[in-house]
Amino acid sequence: MSLSKSRVLIIALLGLFFISSQSFAQREIYSDSTSFKDRLYFGGNLGLQFGTVTLIDVSPLVGVMITPKFSAGLGGTFQYFDDNRFQGGQGTSYGGRVFGRYNILPNIFTQAEYESINWNAYDFFADDFRRTWSNALFLGAGYFAPFGDRGGANFTFLYNVLHNNLNSYYAEPYVIRVGFVL
Repeated sequence: MSLSKSRVLIIALLGLFFISSQSFAQREIYSDSTSFKDRLYFGGNLGLQFGTVTLIDVSPLVGVMITPKFSAGLGGTFQYFDDNRFQGGQGTSYGGRVFGRYNILPNIFTQAEYESINWNAYDFFADDFRRTWSNALFLGAGYFAPFGDRGGANFTFLYNVLHNNLNSYYAEPYVIRVGFVL
């Protein structure tokens, strides 16, 4: 992503923050009076791309509000891809993640996430594709745009502090995610 695209994204996220007329956390909890079931939230990401490069991404998550500002959870990822430009450019990736999220303002949060993905990586020494696990430790922040009392959309910018150009699943150390929660 170019520097100008990054600036536009940051300005857009800040604009959403200042335009928002209502401020909601992902869940309103009041000490011990809120049941565990009411502290849970569900969501994730769904990505679809068709054409020369086909990608289907399903990444559900479940989280729980531990305090009014802190939540934690886990999620899974399954991706199917088919890149017609390369021989052997199709396959699946799968894995999981654990995350912690802290609301510093009602709509602004920080996030830490550990993710492990199994994918078909190209091994230059064997001149072949081999399945391997790739781990990532993401740190970042995001914006929560509420839809009513319980749901909303998350816009998250994460940076992988473990990124390695030779064996990371992601081509760049940063990841931008848009997801939904209920």
